[in-house]
Amino acid sequence: MTAYRLLTGEDTPAFCRKVTEALADGWELHGSPAYAWDAANGVMRCAQAVVRGTERDDGASTDRPPD
Repeated sequence: MTAYRLLTGEDTPAFCRKVTEALADGWELHGSPAYAWDAANGVMRCAQAVVRGTERDDGASTDRPPD
């Protein structure tokens, strides 16, 4: 089974770190990133989907997606 997670946040270095940490933890990018202007808060919002199998090569479960 494939686990799916949509990472979201403001367009800041913190969002980039969130995606980088997910990739380092074995998640893979799924599709292209999305960006939208949040007029109410005056910021850009980002989204990036990531996926991975429910078991890694070491047999550990991947049921818990990144924050």
